[in-house]
Amino acid sequence: MNSISPVILKRSRRLYIIEAALEHLISVLVTGSFLATLTKELGFSDSLTGIMSSVISLGCLFQLLSLSVRRKHKKSFVLTLSVLNQLLFFLLYVVPLTGFKERTKITLFFVLIFFAYFLYNFAHPKKISWLMSLVDDRQRGRFTANKEAVSLLSGMVFSFCMGCVIDHLAAGGKMRIAFAVAGSVIFVLMLLHSLTMILTAEISSEELSAKSLTGILPELTGNKKLLRVVVIFVLYHISTYISVPFYGTYQINELGLDLKFITSAAIGGSVARIFASGFWGRYADKRSFAAMIEKCFIFLGLSQLCVTAAVPSNGMVMFVLYSIINGIAQGGINSALTNLVFDHVPVEKRADSLAVTQALAGLAGFIATVCISPVVSYIQNNSNRILGLPIYAQQFVAVLAFVFTLSAIFYTRFSFIRK
Repeated sequence: MNSISPVILKRSRRLYIIEAALEHLISVLVTGSFLATLTKELGFSDSLTGIMSSVISLGCLFQLLSLSVRRKHKKSFVLTLSVLNQLLFFLLYVVPLTGFKERTKITLFFVLIFFAYFLYNFAHPKKISWLMSLVDDRQRGRFTANKEAVSLLSGMVFSFCMGCVIDHLAAGGKMRIAFAVAGSVIFVLMLLHSLTMILTAEISSEELSAKSLTGILPELTGNKKLLRVVVIFVLYHISTYISVPFYGTYQINELGLDLKFITSAAIGGSVARIFASGFWGRYADKRSFAAMIEKCFIFLGLSQLCVTAAVPSNGMVMFVLYSIINGIAQGGINSALTNLVFDHVPVEKRADSLAVTQALAGLAGFIATVCISPVVSYIQNNSNRILGLPIYAQQFVAVLAFVFTLSAIFYTRFSFIRK
């Protein structure tokens, strides 16, 4: 870091925080209930929407392709792919406005979101390696907590406002205008996001010489400590992707909640996440990221139990509780996962190791969603009953998610903390 003045480094870290916030705002409009609103308009079933959401997880596989890309300067590479990725997100809101047939729209939507996440994940390891190199290793926990807090604060205001706008336009039968507004917002955010990356400094680093994918993977997978981190990634991703992709349609269809309420509940979760992230960051710097993620998983499991109890008569209450408790969990999970990788590999292998762990976890998450989707359809087509018991499909997948979260808690305890 000595090659860059402290003033420029400080400014770049602030720009990194702004960049993360802007990227988060774009992600708000292409995930969760906003994605469910889009897919509902296009005629997607609940199971198909779940598979669509899991494309996000499958996209992590493309991080493996980045292993063979060796660049002394990562900035231009990351910036180019970021712009292309966000342009494809913008086009997702253009699809419903076209005059194509429904089947063509669905196919085009799949293609766009697939390539959007392909580009995002191809650049992601290099991006994190570049931007996190600006942060002192001794302050990673606190910095990531502050960065997340800013993203969440801006995200909760943004999601509530966009939810109100889309609900208002939808109530007036103006869904085409609603989609046009959302698409325009993504385009403006893309321009601002690109500007922050252009102005952020880069510390040039000599990466390892280029290797083939088959040459890199054995080297990384031979690291037993890294493999233990991979198991945590996999358990968490399975728990997430057999459940969360179906929550958006559950809230809108079965529980009859509108976007205004859903975003309001999400705000409650974001507030909880902001307060929790500061605590988790200090806790991790003092104890360890393994100890932190174990505690986060406990809250994650509690939030999943809230969904198992959610029915139309109490759906509002249960999803508010889910949002708040899940917010506490998410205040530390993503930071802990990334930093667990960084804790167990040398600096020059961080980008590669992060790519491998996220790719394997992403594949596991995608397979989990594909396997559970027929079960969701079966329960729904069977009048929301399984083995003769009345249960909504989303309640059932929440139970399964809780089982995997419980496994992650025990694995973390015995594989990291006790050792």
